Amino acid sequence: MKILAFDSSAVSASAALAEDGKILGEAYLNNGLTHSRTLMPMAQQLLTMCGCELSEIDAFAVSTGPGSFTGLRIAVSSVKGMAAALGKNCVSVSTLESMAYNLPAIGSCTVCAVMDARCKQFYNALFSLDHGKIQRLCDDRAIMVDKLSGELEGISGDIVLFGDGAQLAYGMICDDVKNAVLAPEALRFQRASSVAAAAFKKLERGESVSAASLMPAYLRLSQAERELLAKNKGEKIK
Repeated sequence: MKILAFDSSAVSASAALAEDGKILGEAYLNNGLTHSRTLMPMAQQLLTMCGCELSEIDAFAVSTGPGSFTGLRIAVSSVKGMAAALGKNCVSVSTLESMAYNLPAIGSCTVCAVMDARCKQFYNALFSLDHGKIQRLCDDRAIMVDKLSGELEGISGDIVLFGDGAQLAYGMICDDVKNAVLAPEALRFQRASSVAAAAFKKLERGESVSAASLMPAYLRLSQAERELLAKNKGEKIK
């Protein structure tokens, strides 16, 4: 089975082609260009270099959130269009869960996936990693840094921080959470290859959706929506 996977949940964007769990190729850009300019050209070039036609793809995978509202919409809408045109199913992958697949299947640790959600919050989820076996420890959430720090203080063993918010979170919690470490930069950020790895596991469990059913998972309202709600209530946005 061949999967074409995408991630554009943050500043970077990537596309990966995988077959039966093996990564055939991956394209990754972190150059500040908008994802609408880079994501599909990357995917097309990737398919060409791998000698694969789009019609050969069996399923499409995408990180559906949390993350940048615009970035998520670009990747999700791109996948919806391709999957609908080809009559293929989609695999919706949590951006945070995909990062648990960044590490090689050796050793044990707690994966703390963190993305900067601004407003003094992080998008976060925790996972137990034991020689490649991944177990989710909590739901995806938006959490204040002091609450996250308090939770991590109760965890023994190595805690490895992943994501575009990892360095910021580490600077805020390292004095209290002594067993927290930053993932190596080459493994730290969201990648389509990890989205593909998570997607294969989901497909094994029969977890796929139609193109029409694929939707982003934002976790919270956008800034504009929160400002509108506050305005309607006569409140100031926090």
